[in-house]
Amino acid sequence: MERRLFLKGSALGSMVAFFASSNLSAAMLKDKDLLGFKAVSASTQDKVIVPQGYEAKVLISWGDPLFSKAKPYDESKIIDMNAVKNAHLVFGDNDDGMSFFPLSKNRGILAVNNEYINPEIMFNHHGKNLSKEDVLYEQASVGVSILEIEKKGDDWTVVLDSKYNRRIDANTKMQVSGVAKKEVLKNEKFVHGTFANCANGQTPWGTYITCEENFDDFFGSSDENLEFNDSLKRYGFNKTSLYGWEKFDERFDLAKNIDEANRFGWIVEINPFDVKSTPVKRTSLGRFKHENAEIIVEKDGSVIVYMGDDEMNEFIYKFVSKHKYKKGADTSKILDEGTLYVGQFNGKVGDFKGQGKWIALEYGKNGLDEKNGFKSQAQVLINTRLAASIVGATPMDRCEWIASHKQSGSKEVFATLTNNKNRQEPNAANPRTKNVYGQILKWMPKNSHKDDDFTWE
Repeated sequence: MERRLFLKGSALGSMVAFFASSNLSAAMLKDKDLLGFKAVSASTQDKVIVPQGYEAKVLISWGDPLFSKAKPYDESKIIDMNAVKNAHLVFGDNDDGMSFFPLSKNRGILAVNNEYINPEIMFNHHGKNLSKEDVLYEQASVGVSILEIEKKGDDWTVVLDSKYNRRIDANTKMQVSGVAKKEVLKNEKFVHGTFANCANGQTPWGTYITCEENFDDFFGSSDENLEFNDSLKRYGFNKTSLYGWEKFDERFDLAKNIDEANRFGWIVEINPFDVKSTPVKRTSLGRFKHENAEIIVEKDGSVIVYMGDDEMNEFIYKFVSKHKYKKGADTSKILDEGTLYVGQFNGKVGDFKGQGKWIALEYGKNGLDEKNGFKSQAQVLINTRLAASIVGATPMDRCEWIASHKQSGSKEVFATLTNNKNRQEPNAANPRTKNVYGQILKWMPKNSHKDDDFTWE
């Protein structure tokens, strides 16, 4: 099937822009109730369906140029070093989270996650006969695409050669910051790459947050007898990766470079306004399979980040900053210094409500010590999942997305839980075994998002 025909018949591989002029203008200029549309009925059709009076158009697709010197997508799928170089100049593959940063009434920057690749579509051999060039091409197709868009007439279009346009991929130089910085860097000045970029966040100081999720899929081992430690097991690593990168790039071979695994699973902060800026992996927010980052600024300037681990029987987290946010002030340390907490949702199964508390993941407290394998706060953060289990966090049914009602006096926070076919024992917040349909969970702090205690339903 030709790529263009595939994209026309499916939502896969393309980003659909719901940029009706009234909606985007409202998002740029002022808060406005955007829910005044007629609900869309449930459908099994393989198409994008929008409310009456709205229109969906494709803004950009995988392989479309960001720069005038880039070649458009090649239907022949011939992959050589020229194709690899071109992949750095075009829009990435498999979009997920994205954020819009207004520049003016008719212009703005779009930052889009490119989560993974589909070798069965990308190559003529359907991923069954990979070469080094194929892997480099894949590595150039994941990460984040940043592009300027502008409104011309009734349509939004990509601004080719914009000073904001760039690709961030699996080999881009990255800074590391936060408590686990030295442990992650291992005497290096930088790490390289981001991928498995699922959902996102947007800071009040104008940066983009991209969240690394299923990073284990990209690692394998050339040694079939390699013994996996508790950390590798808990984070889902296997001897054979999903994409085969370990066969051509030793960075992803656990038998030869086990430290590389600890360089993924983080929150990454990117400045979309400065193409020369280096993305930063913020280790103080914990290492797990991040879905999104819901950021809230309290009245006193404290920054709260709610995060979910999108895997069955994993947890929900909260970060509370030490430093306060003040418009125009230095924000470089806000996501580096603070306390990471994990949620415990208490109650009786069947009541569908209860009390909860946030438990600090701090070295030396609640069993996070050498007796349980932790020698520092850095190790607590690198092995966040293991630490959360030790302190008694509540296993959840795959936390997919977290959103807060910032205008609400009761400060509601909502989490969508996808499913859990593996749940054997229900708990109050996840009351079904073999949960197929998932649920929506709401919690409310009594006074402030900084509070340790909350109610939920």
